[in-house]
Amino acid sequence: MLSSGVMSAPDTRRVAAAIWRIESPKLIALLARLLRSVALAEEVAQDTFVEALQSWDERGVPDNPGGWLMTAGRHRALDVLRRTRRVERGNDALSRESEPAVEARFDEAPDDVVGDDLLRLMFVACHPVLSSEARVALTLRLLGGLTTDEIARAFLTPEPTVSQRITRAKRTLAERHVPFELPLPTDLEARLETVLEVIYLIYNEGYSATAGDDWMRPALCEDALRLGRVLSELQGGQSEVHALVALMELQASRARARTGPSGEPILLADQDRSLWDMLLLRRGLEALGRAESLATRPGPYLLQAAIAACHARASSVDETDWPRIAVLYGALSHVAPSPIVELNRAVAASMAFGPEAGLAIVEPLSRDPAMVSYPFLPSVRADFLAKLGRFEEARREAERAALLTKNARERAMFLERAERYRDRGA
Repeated sequence: MLSSGVMSAPDTRRVAAAIWRIESPKLIALLARLLRSVALAEEVAQDTFVEALQSWDERGVPDNPGGWLMTAGRHRALDVLRRTRRVERGNDALSRESEPAVEARFDEAPDDVVGDDLLRLMFVACHPVLSSEARVALTLRLLGGLTTDEIARAFLTPEPTVSQRITRAKRTLAERHVPFELPLPTDLEARLETVLEVIYLIYNEGYSATAGDDWMRPALCEDALRLGRVLSELQGGQSEVHALVALMELQASRARARTGPSGEPILLADQDRSLWDMLLLRRGLEALGRAESLATRPGPYLLQAAIAACHARASSVDETDWPRIAVLYGALSHVAPSPIVELNRAVAASMAFGPEAGLAIVEPLSRDPAMVSYPFLPSVRADFLAKLGRFEEARREAERAALLTKNARERAMFLERAERYRDRGA
């Protein structure tokens, strides 16, 4: 049934683009299951969208545009399979299946399997045979509904580079004959870690951009949150899935308070907590509760979400349970050891036990090759030194942080702090 309202062609295009962003992951997931090829599924999906634009321009947007796309996509996929069988019978992977097996796939009701299809597509896009950069690009393309240009702009990467990553990723999946199915139970946990890692990589790039003029890219955070929420619905029995959603919701609740009127960064200690989003905060705490009820042992996302919850429950920095945060970071350093975790543990230790305690943890990190170019190491060290009254050393560290960062907003923040330390030490 078509909508009764008459739209101009530009209005129809805008509505269709919004619908595509929402519905394309489900359509590509369905087509990938039917065609057994991610590359071919995306091609058929694009053709279906072109058909939709032509039809909706003439007849209006249907009342159920998602259903329209699914039906039209299935018909196109069936035509592709029939053509393939006629032209390349015996030479193509699609034609090696028996007719009954193919027909059985097409006979399945879309509503019965769409959740499974999305989950399969998520695991395929995040398959370990792909590099981390390729997984992120392919996930955003297939499940985020982003164009190649949008992905390139989001990660400040040339569009041809992103396009090549996506093309190579699809080729690799085809050459390696990666099946469009969920991993075996014995492999599920390891593969789930990869999926969660990709979603959190996307979120982190949106939450604290590594380069460019903006400190945050909210659209990337929203895409990662949406992917996490979908995954939590499809894998509701997994503690770490709910924990990642909790972590992202709790961090996202602080988004409005993290930047000033001109987009300048505002760190946690200086944030106006009345700007925190109480709905996201409550949803994050509820997701954390679900994660804790399912956990047999705390995983890395559960520990990080518990840390975020300590901040969420505190009315001010001074009232934050810093000793508990320090303990949680200690546990995290055993579960998922990394110099970044140690740096955060140093901050918590400083707040709980004084800057000397933080400095003792930070000093060995300066000799870690992985931290040589990480701007927040000298930034944190500068804060500890300033609290100890060593302002000249603090100034030098803040200036070093400004030299290391590739983000314009961070650079301005570090230089402002360096100037403040200079004034205090004069």
